[in-house]
Amino acid sequence: MSSMPKLVIFGDPHKGSVAEVIEDFSTFVKGKAQILATHRIEDLKGSSDHSGKAAFAKVEPTILKKCDFAVVFGGDGSIISTARSLSKASLPVIGVNLGKLGFLAEFSVAELKERFADIVSGRAPIEKRMILGCQIFRNGRKEFNSSAINDVFITAGPPFRMIELNISVDGQLLAGCISDGLIVSTPTGSTAYNLSAGGPIVSPKMEAIVITPICPHSLSFRPIVISANSTVEVVGVRLNKGTTLSIDGQVSSKFSEQEVVRITRQKGDFLIVNNPVRSRWDTLAAKLSWAEKPKYNRD
Repeated sequence: MSSMPKLVIFGDPHKGSVAEVIEDFSTFVKGKAQILATHRIEDLKGSSDHSGKAAFAKVEPTILKKCDFAVVFGGDGSIISTARSLSKASLPVIGVNLGKLGFLAEFSVAELKERFADIVSGRAPIEKRMILGCQIFRNGRKEFNSSAINDVFITAGPPFRMIELNISVDGQLLAGCISDGLIVSTPTGSTAYNLSAGGPIVSPKMEAIVITPICPHSLSFRPIVISANSTVEVVGVRLNKGTTLSIDGQVSSKFSEQEVVRITRQKGDFLIVNNPVRSRWDTLAAKLSWAEKPKYNRD
């Protein structure tokens, strides 16, 4: 790394204090780092078209190759969108929390400034997180392609009748699932939709895929964890007109009975700079009240 580290900044200037914080940070890094580009993250809640193009400002690959870090100002949604777009660039992401929960955003603005020298000099730990790749095929032809940082999930959609899915792993039928849908998540995504649906918490350092049904019509269909090198295929046996496949809750595509969803581990990793003052388990306890002690009556 050169004596003057090179940065690319991401954030949505129309959200909260993002614009002001980016301006302040740009002043702070003068003489400490060089900002090569600033990209605006567009509306993350919008759907994609059927090609799987995310609602994200285009990032110039030549710029990314010159950068040492990507700094993302915002919430977890901003970091996930950025990470998806940088999935093939192997560029470490520094997440700065300006959102509500900030589970992936490891640093506050004050912590970023305080530890900036350690981060850019390589003294802050960088963690690798696996990524999923999702494709939809119709009659053998690829109709949709996207990477996923958290999860790929299928939801019943209107008219909101339960749907029936056949799930295969490595070419062998795993189960038929009658439910409101299905979640296939990474370890990073295990604390997102997967956790809310009753799935297990998986250490983000692990390499695994979690399959969790959404409100299954069977008490015996429990979530399972499989090898990260597995290929998961999902076929719709009975779907609704509004049945939808979603990537990280940000990119979506209609899913019909004539299509096959294929999910595999994607080459490359999501690199995130860890805050050395807190662990993953500290974050779980602080943000989600994980393993909180019972509130005993002391009287």
